[in-house]
Amino acid sequence: MAAAGPGVVPCRTGCTACCHGPFDISAADARLVAEAVTALPADQASAVHRRAIAQLELGHAAAPAWRAPWRAGETDEAAFDAMCDALERDPCPVLDPDSGACLVHEARPATCRLMGLGALTPDGDLLENLCPIQDRFPGYAALAPTPLDLMAFEVAAAEEDLAAMAAGWHATTVAGAVGRER
Repeated sequence: MAAAGPGVVPCRTGCTACCHGPFDISAADARLVAEAVTALPADQASAVHRRAIAQLELGHAAAPAWRAPWRAGETDEAAFDAMCDALERDPCPVLDPDSGACLVHEARPATCRLMGLGALTPDGDLLENLCPIQDRFPGYAALAPTPLDLMAFEVAAAEEDLAAMAAGWHATTVAGAVGRER
């Protein structure tokens, strides 16, 4: 990400501006995140699992309709939004609290992979940069959007989702993926 605007893009280990609050992730991303957490050293995986369970419990307390098996698509949208709003400052369970590093960076969800730069589709549609701190970096918001073949991305994502759903995964949150029953 930082290579897109050397000295301008603040995205780097330790910048956790966009790493707070739950959001929905696809079934394919849920599988990738859960598998990446499983591959972590045991102490890190255990800590991530504890943080995920804590976030799920807080989410359920804020919105009782948000409950196991933590299916984002089957939870009332208003309840899911209330849960997300209540936990908007809660750090992502896979965020290392000491270093600010994403412990599953290579397997992070699409939402995280697309964060940080605006994107321009072949049809000329602009996907805005949603970085919450871009106003603090004068040259950052002015960077040209990066080309993104959104249609190809969505087709590939749909294929991955179908495979993940066939394997028993569903849309959830990062905490829901990590904290699901094993």
